[in-house]
Amino acid sequence: MASMISAASPGYLSFKRTNRANNGVGVEIGATSACRIKAMRVEKPLEELYSVRVERKVSKDRLTELGVSRWSVWKTGKCKLPWDWQVDQLVYIEEGEVRVVPEGSDRFMQFVAGDLVRYPKWFEADLYFNGPYQERYSFRAYGDD
Repeated sequence: MASMISAASPGYLSFKRTNRANNGVGVEIGATSACRIKAMRVEKPLEELYSVRVERKVSKDRLTELGVSRWSVWKTGKCKLPWDWQVDQLVYIEEGEVRVVPEGSDRFMQFVAGDLVRYPKWFEADLYFNGPYQERYSFRAYGDD
């Protein structure tokens, strides 16, 4: 048995089983078995598109390994900030959450307390803070991990 796929209507596919044993001529077998598959647009996660790396719920051992307690502290309240990174920056969020909307995008990434985020050099975005927020940050040179 062979299978044949044909377009039934915009965004859908129709599936029909046929018998090709009859000199290569497709003959429909009994009733048509049809299923519809809705066409979907698959989008890559923004973190992947913009090379933003995130580790969720970072362990104390990992924080110690990175020396996070010695990093600079930055705090803010509810606000929106346009931001661009001139160098790679590693951020550990201690309190609150941030929505990061890359320049030219209508989608956002969301990071919360306990996340370790690495923003790449030359990344541009609007940052939205909905309340008290505190992070520790460290600027990184190329090749530092």
